[in-house]
This record gives sequence, structure tokens and C-alpha cells, in this order.
Amino acid sequence: MLLHTLVTLLAGCAFLLSPLSEGCGPGRGYGKRRSPRKLAPLAYKQFSPNVAEKTLGASGRYEGKITRNSERFKELTPNYNPDIIFKDEENTGADRMMTQRCKDKLNSLAISVMNLWPGVRLRVTEGWDEDGHHSEESLHYEGRAVDITTSDRDRNKYAMLARLAVEAGFDWVYYESKAHIHCSVKSDHSVAAKSGGCFPGEALVTLEGGGNKSMSDLRPGERVLASAGGGGGELVFTEVLTFLDRDPMTWKLFYTLQTAAGAHLSLTAAHLLFVTEGNCSEGAVPARVALRTVYASDARPGQCVLVSQGETGQSRLSQITQISMRAGRGVFAPLTQHGTLVVDGVVVSCYAVLDQHSVAHWAFSPLRLINSWTGSTGSSGDGVHWYARILHWLGGMLLDARRLHPLGMARDDR
Repeated sequence: MLLHTLVTLLAGCAFLLSPLSEGCGPGRGYGKRRSPRKLAPLAYKQFSPNVAEKTLGASGRYEGKITRNSERFKELTPNYNPDIIFKDEENTGADRMMTQRCKDKLNSLAISVMNLWPGVRLRVTEGWDEDGHHSEESLHYEGRAVDITTSDRDRNKYAMLARLAVEAGFDWVYYESKAHIHCSVKSDHSVAAKSGGCFPGEALVTLEGGGNKSMSDLRPGERVLASAGGGGGELVFTEVLTFLDRDPMTWKLFYTLQTAAGAHLSLTAAHLLFVTEGNCSEGAVPARVALRTVYASDARPGQCVLVSQGETGQSRLSQITQISMRAGRGVFAPLTQHGTLVVDGVVVSCYAVLDQHSVAHWAFSPLRLINSWTGSTGSSGDGVHWYARILHWLGGMLLDARRLHPLGMARDDR
């Protein structure tokens, strides 16, 4: 009877993919991580993976040209990353327009380029094409492809640049020309990338007994500061039930939000946080303003987040003043009894991928129920939690991927 009840509850949650399923970092399969290895440059005219670009094993089929007047134009987002040079020879900003998945992979690649070649930046020579300069059914017409070089235009670097693009997660990379590398990604509508919601290892939580503790040192059973009302309630202490993903070694790209109150919060693109629009004056009473959840990648300067005022049980609004990106080691996704927690002084959700905190919290209610019955969630240490894997499997069969963050479900088989 207990098993039947659990299966029924899990099936009822199937429309929601685990916000942290498949882990937050790169890897092939559930919870598996690659060991460090020496990177081999691509050969001239080589492509990776070794299949045609518009096949299921690479970037997938062409879905139709996007124009500025088409309904699908809203699928594109501008990339203003200062660490990337955009050639923009048309002087229209078209090269900056791309899908969210393409943007995320390009930003990740920009970090790799600067790390490998100090003083050198990534350069985009071709992005979204609105003028018909490419071959029929080119993914440039959908904002899913970019042609890249290094800022110093040193062609001796291009073979390794191609390899770095593969490592950054592009779904197809082609050393197409002596003058550039061609990269493309899957459609954001495809059930494709896995990149859930996590925090870096050095992120801090506030303990009930006093003081702060890093995510990397946090353990199930400890009680941490959180919000009692889905982001807008009073601050309370709640139990950490488990980690939906935990990997101290992997590197990941994090969005870092800086607030007027001095908070600095880093989290992955698909993670949820609570923001408010309009009445965003510093210190406004949270209970009197309407909060909504957004992905970290959709947060914008001018919005307000909730920040804690020490351990007083109070929170207040503070405006986001700056958003940047950085690479960090370690990915940690704690699940608390309340489904929220305060990280680096900011109230955030425990969930990701679907921008409805209340639905996500409901989907994980069976796991909280199991914990109340047994005192354990059956976590097996590092890696992805078994419950997250089950939700991922069920959701992969039943879920409309368009309801999710475009980076939340892709199968990044690199």
C-alpha cells in the first residue's frame, strides 16, 4: 500500500522535471562526471559530434527562419557580455541576438578563452542572420548558430578554440574554415540540455545555532534560515532534508546578482529567485508587494529581491544593481522542509527549471513525506538524488518542454 501511494504521488508530479535533475554540471548520464583530461584540438574540417549538424545527435532539425516581425522573434535574446567582441558589420546588433541556450554556451566559452589565453577575448563574426546571407535552412536564421574567432585573430588558436567550444557545451562544432569556427545548439524547445539549479560551494547559509556555513560543508539535518511563506513570509529556521545534487569538484557558470544592500548571490541560470516589479523602494514591507519567481538568467537590474536582516526574522527588499557571470567550483542544491532558504543573505527558492515555486514545492511533497515517515530521504551522498532522477524520467515522457527553462532539460551529451 505504501509503495502504491508513493508511485501515485510520483505520477502526479510527473509534469514537473526535477529542477536539479541530471546535475548542474557537465556529464554523460545520471550523476556521472567526467574526469579531467587533456584537451585535443579539432582538426581542420573536423566536426563534433561526428554526425550531420541538423540531426537528432547534434543540433537538431531546422525549425524555420526568424525575422524581427515574426512571433518567434521573442525567442531571441541579446547578448551584451563585455567579454565577447561582436563584429556586427551590419550595424544592427543582429550578431548579438541568439537563443538563450546559445547565449549560455557562448558566455561559458568566453570564460574558457580568457582562462586559456590571458588578454584574449572571444569574437563573434556571424550570429543571427536576418538578411539571407547563409545557405537555405541555416541555423543562423534561428539564432542558434555563431561563427567565432579569437580577438587577436591568431589562426593558430582556432583548432583549440573549436575544442573549447565543444567543452562549453555547444551541440555541434565545426572547424569549417581557416578563418572561423562554426558552432550551433539545439532548439530551446527541444528536450535537450541538462543544467538545473545550484549554488557554488562557497555560498553561505545561516545556521540556527548562529553563524554561517558554506554549502560545501552543509549537511542534511542541520537547520538553516529560510522563508516560511514561499519567499514572502517571515524568516524561520528549517531543516535541510537532503541534497538534490551535490558535486564538490565540477566547474559551472554562475549568474552573480549584486544588490544595493551589498548582497552578492551566485546561482545557476535555471534556478528560481523571488523578485518584485514596480514598487521597488528599498526597505518596502515584503508583505505589501507582489512577488513572483524568475530564473536567475531572467533577473534584471532594477528588480528587487528579498534580503535578510540578520537573524531578526525580518526581510526587506533590496534592488538588484548589477548582474555578472563567473565560473565557480562545486555545485550544491539543498532541499529544505519549507522549499526556500537564505543564501548569501538573499531569500531564494530551492527549485529550478519551472518558474512556479508553488508547483515545484508540491511536486517534491512525496520526498518530504518519506522523510517524515522514515527520518531519511535515501540520499546516497554525492551525485543526483534518486527522486530527482525518477521525476526526470517521468517528465521526459510526459512534459511539454516549452514550459521549462531552455537550459533546464537539455541532454548535454558532450
